[in-house]
Amino acid sequence: MITIKKDRIENIPVLNLSLQERSDEKLPAVFFIHGFTSAKEHNLHYAYYLAEKGYRVLMPDSLLHGERAEGLNESRLSVRFWEIVVTTIEELGKLKNHYTQNGLIDEERIGAAGTSMGGIVTLGALTKFPWIQSAVSLMGCPSYTDLASAQIGSLKRKGYQLPYSDEELNSLLDMLKGYDLTLQPEVLEGKSLFFWHGKQDTVVPYQPAYDFYKSLTESCKPQMRDLQFMPDETAGHKVSREAVLKSAAWFAENL
Repeated sequence: MITIKKDRIENIPVLNLSLQERSDEKLPAVFFIHGFTSAKEHNLHYAYYLAEKGYRVLMPDSLLHGERAEGLNESRLSVRFWEIVVTTIEELGKLKNHYTQNGLIDEERIGAAGTSMGGIVTLGALTKFPWIQSAVSLMGCPSYTDLASAQIGSLKRKGYQLPYSDEELNSLLDMLKGYDLTLQPEVLEGKSLFFWHGKQDTVVPYQPAYDFYKSLTESCKPQMRDLQFMPDETAGHKVSREAVLKSAAWFAENL
């Protein structure tokens, strides 16, 4: 049987899943991050498959999402997208410290995964946390600065009044370079990384993730334990069942 505990670490609500008979043990762990406008509960099917394999799955609500929502509509959330992403990354460090200090996760066997915004968070977190040994990006994008520039351009074309000056936007792009995995692929040395992306995705573009994957397969690539990219010819911005099962199998093989 799988148990689900509702934790609150500082101001962060977290679902903590594990096999019931091992719920108080030190376990290998996977942090699973939900997508934009979603919430932690919406990804419980991923957590079930992982917990079934013996992992502790930790699913936080991101800033302004789930139990932390403040009633903002999607347009108002959109202009705070990168604040949400960066805050979620930094909060992963707090969560990891809490669960390791309480003897609930094996510090040598920690993974991270997420869908859409959660995939973006996962890829950025790899630049900050050497303790992430294995990662899964489902519909994510590793090139923060390119994606942010495209989003800003799109919002402006749609007539949104951004609450930032041009100088502040340039500062944002400079800050995001520190989380841009494409600018520091060397952090992947010794790690494993799995991508899944639908080629028909109109929300998070397919090509940047695939181009980065291809660059990692060239002769100058870091020495990674494993690297795979699973494209879906017909999928849009929705993860297939095949990808869900492959994600769980990936961690079983690599973590």
